[in-house]
Amino acid sequence: MLYPLIRQFFFSIDAETAHGIGMSGLDFAHSAGISCLLSGKVPGCPAEVMGLRFPNRVGLAAGLDKNGDHIDALAALGFGFIEVGTVTPRPQPGNPKPRLFRIPERQAIVNRMGFNNEGVDTLLANVAAAQFSRRGGILGINIGKNFDTPIDKAADDYLICLDKVYDAASYIAVNISSPNTKNLRDLQRDDALDDLLGRLKAAQADLAQRRGRYVPMALKIAPDLDDTQIAAIADLLRRHRMDGVIATNTTLSRAGVEGLNNAEQAGGLSGAPLLAASTAVIGKLATALAGEVPIIGVGGIMNGADAAAKIAAGASLVQFYSGFIYRGPQLIGEAARAIAAANAAKGD
Repeated sequence: MLYPLIRQFFFSIDAETAHGIGMSGLDFAHSAGISCLLSGKVPGCPAEVMGLRFPNRVGLAAGLDKNGDHIDALAALGFGFIEVGTVTPRPQPGNPKPRLFRIPERQAIVNRMGFNNEGVDTLLANVAAAQFSRRGGILGINIGKNFDTPIDKAADDYLICLDKVYDAASYIAVNISSPNTKNLRDLQRDDALDDLLGRLKAAQADLAQRRGRYVPMALKIAPDLDDTQIAAIADLLRRHRMDGVIATNTTLSRAGVEGLNNAEQAGGLSGAPLLAASTAVIGKLATALAGEVPIIGVGGIMNGADAAAKIAAGASLVQFYSGFIYRGPQLIGEAARAIAAANAAKGD
């Protein structure tokens, strides 16, 4: 296949530089009408989740297209849905470079990007310029807080973003689980999360009434949670009638990459070593939620079997990012086929 040769070049240069070149390459392929040569045929496997109809269950995770600069190019590869962001109310540069590191021996990535983005207004301008949403594509917008907003004021940032992105999004993802913004994960604690979800759901209800359209909202959580924390989060998701939960973000653990180059870098670990932990969280959430709140499974998907395993554990949809870097666009169709085959075997 073509992608292994392309990856060899990308992996010979700095990871963040390669990311920029790669995204520009996808834009070129889209403009030239050759995106299908990169991804191949992606089968349809429609699913109704969060009140939305997804053409297939395979999506792009947030982080790859933070500012929504490449929505149409990514959609042309066959994703069933695209999630852009994380976006914050004000532009911010993120953490100092270098901040993105590969561990190729384990198909893993460490990042400490720090919500680098051009701000919510720029993202909205890019979304408005894209054809994807106007053609009925499912677009998630992932929102966060600015790094210099005190944690006790974090809800204010989420509310600003919720209000601004509401009309442009198919669904909104609330990111409280990045390890790269100081104290952000404190928002996963019981009282803080209860307060945040209460305020967000009240704002969502008000927006739905005023705008005449209900936009579902999902919470993105970390994999580094014990059983008690997972049960508490599940209880709050049900109590506040959240529309979805995204499990999981990157991990602070270095299990599976110990001693390898770049494993000691600060930041969140993603890729193959995250698969088991993320899928375990999905399974525990699925048991606790008992079907009341749908789960979007993300973390460590590197092949079709990994994607099917997320669905088997209780996810309704899947997303990936690191797998896209290591496997390329062909992973989209592979994952969609594996999920469709598994569903057919169950009679779904």
